[in-house]
Amino acid sequence: MKFNLRSLALVGAMMAVPSVFAADMSDAAIKERIKPIGSVHIAGAAAQTAGAGGARSGADIYNASCTACHSAGVLGAPKPNNAGDWEVRVAQGMDTLVSHAINGFNSMPPKGTCMDCSDDEIKAAIEHMIKDL
Repeated sequence: MKFNLRSLALVGAMMAVPSVFAADMSDAAIKERIKPIGSVHIAGAAAQTAGAGGARSGADIYNASCTACHSAGVLGAPKPNNAGDWEVRVAQGMDTLVSHAINGFNSMPPKGTCMDCSDDEIKAAIEHMIKDL
């Protein structure tokens, strides 16, 4: 039997294919393979947060992150201090309101647009929006 270089390469490739499918498929191995190769550091961001003197007020959070949707009622967002918009929501209780705001609900994404807000700051923003009902 006579083998040429092409046949030898084909046999070698066929033998290598099963090793591709033998990769570790455990959750830990998959997470290791798809983990980010780096991270982003924004100069001064930590200093601004640390030097802010603790939690921001509900008004601060509302004005910085909530007003874009809530002031105009975008996609059904309840407008601040509008009893008609808030009546059913408030009846569900503060725990439900906070949970929906933190985890997202209907058209509202988790934490709205304030990904650096603490849960307490989210609650303060809600309290700010319903304070005059």
